[in-house]
Amino acid sequence: MATTSKTWAMLHAKCPRCRRGAMFSGMIYSLTSNRINIDCPRCGMHFEIEPGYFYAAMYVSYALNVGTSFTIAMLTYFITGNITSPWLYTGVIIGGCFLLAPIIFRTSRVLLLYWLSPKIHYQPYLDVDDTTANT
Repeated sequence: MATTSKTWAMLHAKCPRCRRGAMFSGMIYSLTSNRINIDCPRCGMHFEIEPGYFYAAMYVSYALNVGTSFTIAMLTYFITGNITSPWLYTGVIIGGCFLLAPIIFRTSRVLLLYWLSPKIHYQPYLDVDDTTANT
């Protein structure tokens, strides 16, 4: 029985307990639905393990936004070489953070569940392929 790697599961936003069920419904840049599932469709794990749990994701999101803003500012400097226009940096940083908001939203919740949640552990017996489970 091959287990799903943690890196692959994190990159594809899969459940941290079974590494098979999708954590989010909808596409990442969907205008209709970009929300976290209440329960894992595969193993039934309740993602919000306590009331208000995802408020902590705001702190993770804040750290990701600070890092993103710094990276965008450095890239803007290296591409334009302009250090005199604060409006250039303000516009590019706000625009970049706005465009990356759905990615940061998902990444903050995935990081919170995988790395910052001591209550959640990987269960290898739940990590089975549907095609081989019925045979």
